[in-house]
Amino acid sequence: MQIRVLEDKQSLGRAAAEQAASAIRRAIRESGGARIVAATGASQFEFLEALTGIPDLDWSRVEMFHLDEYLDLPSTHPASFRKYLLERLINKTCITRYCLLDVGKDPESAAKRFGKELNERDVDVAFVGIGENGHLAFNDPPADFKTEEPYLIVNLSQTCRQQQVNEGWFTDISEVPRRAISMSVHQILRAKEIVAVVPDRRKAQAAKSCLEGPITPMAPASALRNHPNSIVFLNKDSAALLTKN
Repeated sequence: MQIRVLEDKQSLGRAAAEQAASAIRRAIRESGGARIVAATGASQFEFLEALTGIPDLDWSRVEMFHLDEYLDLPSTHPASFRKYLLERLINKTCITRYCLLDVGKDPESAAKRFGKELNERDVDVAFVGIGENGHLAFNDPPADFKTEEPYLIVNLSQTCRQQQVNEGWFTDISEVPRRAISMSVHQILRAKEIVAVVPDRRKAQAAKSCLEGPITPMAPASALRNHPNSIVFLNKDSAALLTKN
């Protein structure tokens, strides 16, 4: 795993976007197409803005999969990750091949269906963030490091749900869904490359725990250190507590 520390959120977003674009170009060059996994949330704003602004990416050759989504939240809700990806990535790039997580009334069956489609071929690059409690996707601590299921139906912790309120997606924690569908930690680590985008001072403790503490289910994103081709992009605020950078 590599760690890069940039000055601010804007430079972090640009650097991570260039790294992601390089991975996409390489996959297209080597195999004719690129398969990506896309994350959402406030931490990804600058990154996706920079990525979608890169002029020479052939998005017609890109297939996108969805990292996680709330259960029991309509796609029209401002906090819907499907809405987020449509507005901030898909519509801007005109990606035509994408899989958004709409589980309907049978989440378990939908999770298996999405997982089967995802694993038809390798993922070239996964974009992820790190939550304030160290979560990776919606794998809250203690995360399941052993399951090989591609997608899981998970219960969201109080800390995770409060983060969504703090970021402005909901006005009160009572509005935040209690369950979600999430790509598993094992599945995320199967990507050929992982680009983690982690800005903001509120992520500093999580960054320290996951990047310098023990690799443990209690710090789910610490699992990124087991991936030989993962890069974590921080800014000075999120890297403030690190001792090795």
